[in-house]
Amino acid sequence: MTNSKRSVTGTPPLLGARALNRATLDRQLLLRPARLSAAAAVEHLLGLQAQNVTPPYYALAARLDGFAPEDLSRLMAGREAVRIVTMRSTLHTHTADDCLTLRPLVQPARDRELVTFRKGLAGVDLERLAALARDLVETEPRTMGQLREALLEEWPHADPQALAVAARCRLPLVQVTPRGLWGRSGQVRLTTAEHWLGRPAQPAPAPDAVVLRYLAAFGPASVKDMQAWAGMTRLRDAFERLRPRLVTFRDDSGVELFDLPEAPRPDPDTPAPPRFLPEFDNLLLSHADRGRVVPSEYRGRSWKGNMAYRTLLVDGFLAGLWRLEEDALVIEPFDRLTRTQRDEVTAEGERMLHVMHPGSAYDIRFGVVRT
Repeated sequence: MTNSKRSVTGTPPLLGARALNRATLDRQLLLRPARLSAAAAVEHLLGLQAQNVTPPYYALAARLDGFAPEDLSRLMAGREAVRIVTMRSTLHTHTADDCLTLRPLVQPARDRELVTFRKGLAGVDLERLAALARDLVETEPRTMGQLREALLEEWPHADPQALAVAARCRLPLVQVTPRGLWGRSGQVRLTTAEHWLGRPAQPAPAPDAVVLRYLAAFGPASVKDMQAWAGMTRLRDAFERLRPRLVTFRDDSGVELFDLPEAPRPDPDTPAPPRFLPEFDNLLLSHADRGRVVPSEYRGRSWKGNMAYRTLLVDGFLAGLWRLEEDALVIEPFDRLTRTQRDEVTAEGERMLHVMHPGSAYDIRFGVVRT
């Protein structure tokens, strides 16, 4: 466990990249398989990045002991978990409770997002738009195209895309099932979270409470780290109010990091098994400084344009990409792996395939990263 006592000079103790890496992996349930239910894991992680349907399933497969895709699918079908735009204006899978509280927390950021579309919304009464859109989607779940068409009847001179975005920003719209279920397909159809879950939204939680949850899942972290995760600004005051309850460190660049006093901070030499992560995994997107997971030489290698690749961790750090072809799991390391590392990566690949695709036959092949 890393020492959290302040030095004699009053300078917060240093946490290097490996120490931060191991602490974050532990909080992210990636250092060892966690014995948690899918619901408990989604709650602990404050949701799972879900731009595509399958990433939340692979994210839990990498983290949980005994997970099966049906575990999350049942939560979605039973309306105990939902897909909704929250942090950073991106889709997340949240528990029902978090959907009804975290969305109000980030609502001011969603309102500010509309500034980008103000030209296309000239003359549009946003309060009336929200009321009309709510009535439409609560009468019957609608696709974005159907919502655009209906709103255009009211504001024929507005930009159609801006109208639909305004409805998504002003209302907590969830994607109804079968969209999001494992092994199922379906159009994106939307209704309000309150209507889908059968209960009203809760008041936005105090930022302080969410700071504590963020640190439990992503810490140790700076103010800017949490702001990057939430897509929010002006969180410094919340950290300052909590300072007497927290411990502080500094990273290699001297940035102040906050943490919960009793949170795990494993030894930097703690073994970290290989992990196969989905595209858009929380681990890679939830800090302003991603150096705790992404070595400087590999920065930008997990993205191309707006597309993210599935990523491989070796010794806790980004080390390559992977993909599933029709008959093979193709692993593409950025650099040469040792024989022991290849064996460990292969074993973890076999485990992942057994969890996610039981009964299917896949070869495991090592390739070269495509540029």
